[in-house]
This record gives sequence, structure tokens and C-alpha cells, in this order.
Amino acid sequence: MSYRRQEITKGIDWALLWLWILLCAVGVMAIFAVTFKEGDPFIQTLLGFKTDYSKQFYFWGVASLFGIFILLTDSKFFAATANLWYLFGILLLLLVFPFGSNVRGTASIIKLGGFQFQPAEFCKICVCLALAKYLSQPHREFLKPKSQVYAAIIVLIPAIFSVMQSETGLALVYFSFFIVMYREGLSSSVLIIAFAIAVLVVSTLLIEKNTLAFILTGLALATIYFLRRQVKKKKALMFAVLFIWLICVGVQRFAVPFIFKNILKPHQVERIFSTIGKDVPSEYFSESNAIATRKTDVHYNVKQSKIAIGSGGFWGKGLLKSTQTRNDFVPEQRTDFIFCTIGEGFGFVGSFILITLYTLLLFRIITVAERQRSVFSRTYGYGVAAVFFFHISINLAMTVGLAPVIGIPLPFISYGGTSLLTNSILLFILIRLDVDRQMGLR
Repeated sequence: MSYRRQEITKGIDWALLWLWILLCAVGVMAIFAVTFKEGDPFIQTLLGFKTDYSKQFYFWGVASLFGIFILLTDSKFFAATANLWYLFGILLLLLVFPFGSNVRGTASIIKLGGFQFQPAEFCKICVCLALAKYLSQPHREFLKPKSQVYAAIIVLIPAIFSVMQSETGLALVYFSFFIVMYREGLSSSVLIIAFAIAVLVVSTLLIEKNTLAFILTGLALATIYFLRRQVKKKKALMFAVLFIWLICVGVQRFAVPFIFKNILKPHQVERIFSTIGKDVPSEYFSESNAIATRKTDVHYNVKQSKIAIGSGGFWGKGLLKSTQTRNDFVPEQRTDFIFCTIGEGFGFVGSFILITLYTLLLFRIITVAERQRSVFSRTYGYGVAAVFFFHISINLAMTVGLAPVIGIPLPFISYGGTSLLTNSILLFILIRLDVDRQMGLR
């Protein structure tokens, strides 16, 4: 018995495991701080599976069982079945369309009795495994555009399905896998182009369209002027600059308004403009959407979140002594806005400790990924780090008004069984792969 237990624990990265335990414990405590009612017996409510903190506690127990099962599994299993998991994840996403339920504005939930399952969340594991499998194939030359396109397709298919299910937040999470591709050789010019497009979109929202068109035209003319010697030798360079100018003007004139009118939901548009401190221009809405959206105050969530975090001060008000979060002033304070619960209850010190734990987790994951001897394990490790980094950075920025409210949960902290199980499985697979890194290339 003791020999078997030693075999299970041999080679485990205890730093990752303890960070997982601490973060899950903080999550249960934060949900308890919000939902516990004075006078209720603590032990009975914790074990009764009726309160949110009780359910999260049991989800943590289920995640632990999954973790033990993963640690007992042969690490070769994950590489061998990666493509099957990807197909299974896509199948789950397709099942949402006939069997999904609309919950809090998203149609990405499948109800299983008293439980709710979100395939878009679970599919992150499938994509992480499939992308690692694809990039680790011995004959794969990722520097070729064809291979990069195929890798992008692996990532974008579930992202598109998520958008179709009104789950834009999780759809954006899939784009974090491009960080993995960059680590494996994706040209930095792709990231530069993506960043330039993002800047152009933000500029379109901030600057009046005729003024921005004039600025873009001036930049194009200035570029041609400064490159006039090269342009004389190579006329194609001038046509390239003019083509880029035409694309930029087309994006700000037609593409952005089309996306805001026909693809994004009214509340999503409102959240984006509230983040940059502007009211939504009438041109970005159809008439019916504009009327529907103006009935809600999307600034309320972020305002209350800021008030809650600010009221915590340096040391915080203490467990069960918060006023904003305990009295339900902050919507979704158990899920997307759970950070404000920690900020109010434990102040700057508690927030700093939580961010430090996340920083240590990310650095440890990258360290573990870099010491892998197989491409599959290394790529998978970077996929886990990229997903966690996106979730953490966007959620924290969202709660303090630096990013639009797009429904991104805080890993291991926010209430939700699918989120906790998915993130735990992601991490435990990496721990299992790391245990067998001494086996060499797989």
C-alpha cells in the first residue's frame, strides 16, 4: 500500500499542486464570504450541497478525484487520444444547438438534471491537447504558412461555435493559443498585425471617422515620402502602402460598424463603449437594438465593483464584514466579479496575495513547460499558461473597468463546476506529463 502511494506521488511538482490547493481554498472562502447567512450552522450548510460554497466545495472534491485519476493514467494516453478528444469537444459544442439552454444571456449551457455543463469551457482542454499533438508531429514544419493555417483552424473552429452560442468571452480565450504558436515559431509579424488591427479598432471607436480617415491618409502619404528612394526603385512598395491604407480605411468605415451592428449583441457593444468612457453612437446600432440596450445601465456592475474594492482599503473589512458584496450590490459577485469580494473583505493585502499566487502559478507552469523533453508536453504546458493568463488578466481588468465585461471567470476562484473542473484537469494533465519527462521524447 505504501509502495503504491509512493508511486503515485513520485515526481509530482508539489509547487503546482500546492498552488492549486491554495487557490481552490481561496475560492471556496470567497464564495462563503458572499453567500453565508448569519445564524446558519456552518458544518451542515458546508456539507448539505444546497449553498453555493457547499457546491463549490464538492466540485473541488470531484476535481481532486479527477486529478488522482489523471495522475494514475499513463501519460502517453493524452498524446495518443488528443485528436479524439478534439472531435469529442466539437461534438459537445454541436450538441448545444439542439439541446442548449439560455442562461444569463448565453445559449452555451446544457442542463443535465440539476447540473449545468458548458461545452465551450470544457473544449479548452480538447483544443490544448489537439494543438499540442499537431505541433509535436515529427514531420511538422510549423514555419510553413500551410501548417500555421491548419493550427489556426484547430483553434478557430470552437471559437466560432462559441460566438454562435453567444459566448463571446470564452471565444476570445481560444485566441490565447496563438501565444503557443508564437513560442513554436509563428512569425512575430502576425502578432504585430493583430496588435495593429486592435489599435485600429480602438481608434475607430475613439476618433470621429472622417478625422481618423484623414489621419490614416496622412500616415500613408508620410510613409511614401520617407520611403521615396525605395519607391523609385520598387514601385510595388508604393502599391503595398496604398493597399494597406485602403484596408485600414475599409476596416474603420465598413468592417467595424458592420460587426457592431450585426455580430455583437447590444449589451456587448454597450460594455465595450463603457470601458472607453463613451456613449454608444447611434450608427453602431439598429433602431430596435438601440432601444433595447438603452433600457439597461451596463456601467452599474463595474461601478459597484470599484466601490467594493476601494472600500476594502489596505487591510480589508474582514471575513463576513463586507457591506457591498454581502448586501448584493455587485451583480455576479460569486462568478465574474469574485475579485471584488476579495478586495473588499481583505483589502489591498488580500488582493496582492491573490495576484502573487497567480503570478507564481504562471511562472511555475512556464518553468515546468520549458523543462519538458517532448514537444507535445512543452506545447501543452504553454497552452495551459496561455489560457490561465488570459482568464486572470481579463477578469482582473474587467472588475476594475480596464476591460469590457465579457463574462470571463477567475480560475479556481469563481463559482462554477465546469470552470473549476476544466481548469483543474488542464493543470493535472500538465503535472502528469511532467512526471514522465525523464522518459524522453514521446
